[in-house]
Amino acid sequence: MKIPFLSRGRKYGPEQRGIVSVADWHRRRVRWTMQGLHGLLLIVLLVVGLGPILWLAKAAVTPTQDTLRQPMALWPNGFDLNLLAQTITTVHIERYFFNTVWIAIGSWLCQILVATTAGYALSVLRPRGSRLLYGLVLATLFVPSIVLLVPLYLTVLSVPMVNWKLVDTYWAVWLPAGASAFNVVIIKRFFDNIPREIFEAAEVDGAGPFRLFWSIVMPISRPIVGVVSVFAVIATWKDYLWPMLVLPNPALQPLSVRLPTLQRGIELDLFLASLAVATLFPIILFLIFQRMFLNGGGLSGAIKG
Repeated sequence: MKIPFLSRGRKYGPEQRGIVSVADWHRRRVRWTMQGLHGLLLIVLLVVGLGPILWLAKAAVTPTQDTLRQPMALWPNGFDLNLLAQTITTVHIERYFFNTVWIAIGSWLCQILVATTAGYALSVLRPRGSRLLYGLVLATLFVPSIVLLVPLYLTVLSVPMVNWKLVDTYWAVWLPAGASAFNVVIIKRFFDNIPREIFEAAEVDGAGPFRLFWSIVMPISRPIVGVVSVFAVIATWKDYLWPMLVLPNPALQPLSVRLPTLQRGIELDLFLASLAVATLFPIILFLIFQRMFLNGGGLSGAIKG
């Protein structure tokens, strides 16, 4: 016996099954109820996710008195675009913005260099003892970062053997950022899923380890490198504790450290405008690389036949 609404040329596979059956979904009351719940859930997610960002954008051009008296009102006495200009003339946010960008670029380079080369060595080259080394890398993920804070600070205060003092230099932020076991693990796992036939074919054609890494592995790994890059930049952008410890010089401090310090000496509206400007870069960065999060394959066309 065929159900009429199932015989209209549409096929329902296992991937289309849910908590509501196909027969129930075609009932008007059930369909309207589920669509209403979906719409309500979408609205809740928008309010929770975008609400704080939209409120900050509104408060960035709202005078202090209006923000304090009517925080949820939409410009009860008008808005002031001059606040955004004052972030440059008064707060000098461009100086700390470029400090943050410079720190983020250096941290990103260190993390990508260490993660890709270590992942390549553990996954593709597989030297003797690689399993033990990988186990040690995994073990570091279980150590709380706060436990490593004191020994890491003592290390950058006086680097062993060479006695270099890295405090008040960007190297004190860049080098510890490169030692990210999480990045090594996820890139190594991505390299494990690359078919071995690609490496065998490249070796037959005479490709050495460096050529194999640069010409084969890295082009295939653009999706995971993009994801790690976004994580690295955003983590550096919002990091507060470590830059505050190793960069006591205000001229070198990033936005995450300098803005809370300046909060005591500026008006609330100017502080909120500065926060809004500081959040623009991570949002734009995510919008540019959002496809990297959705592209899970990255191997299409790698093997023919």
